[in-house]
Amino acid sequence: MLLPQLRAQALAANQRIATLGLAIHTFGNASGIDRAGLDGSGTQPIVAIKPSGVAYHSLTAADLVLTRLDGTILEGSLRPSSDLDTHLELYRAFPQIGGVVHTHSEFATTWAQAGKPIPCLGTTHADYFHGEVPVTAMLSPEQVQQAYVRNTGTIITRLFADRNLDPLATPGVLVAGHAPFTWGRTPADAVDHADLLEFIARLAWRSILIGASPDGLPSHIGDHHYRRKHGPNATYGQSC
Repeated sequence: MLLPQLRAQALAANQRIATLGLAIHTFGNASGIDRAGLDGSGTQPIVAIKPSGVAYHSLTAADLVLTRLDGTILEGSLRPSSDLDTHLELYRAFPQIGGVVHTHSEFATTWAQAGKPIPCLGTTHADYFHGEVPVTAMLSPEQVQQAYVRNTGTIITRLFADRNLDPLATPGVLVAGHAPFTWGRTPADAVDHADLLEFIARLAWRSILIGASPDGLPSHIGDHHYRRKHGPNATYGQSC
């Protein structure tokens, strides 16, 4: 069995999104990437992803499907997740990331279905997402017919390119009419961001319900809170 460490990381990420209640039934998926590849050269990265429609409680490391970045299957007897091409598009466009998670968690999906970004209303949000959680444009009929899953990834990466967003500072997105995708340096980080995104989405919904302004937190406060946890001058936590 190829790349047991990558398989273990991807398996743990998939199991955790179910344990955290971020995915019900067989909704959602998690993947990880080994950018060095089998020969260590970095020319042929390999992705491990959940197989389509397999229940989380019965998932094993052997069930995971290994593919190249072009979608060629290297190992696995099951069909990969139906969202594979979105994951691959994100890995191609964001070389900084090592894991991707897709969920249909309740509150984040609610914002996605409304086609609304999640404004940064407080420091809890600002600690983990630098600015609003963006929402994509709706896919066109041509994009759906041509390559729905790949174009889901394309509208995400175009949004980040058009707005000059750093995928590590904004580690997630809402796909309009669909649901959230998150990512991180590792599959475990991607799950953390999915969990945090759901919490932020729930707080924002409740805050607006009782009268919070969608204009959000003043940027000087949000920027300060983000930078105290991230970057070379971070002061949160312990130094190594």
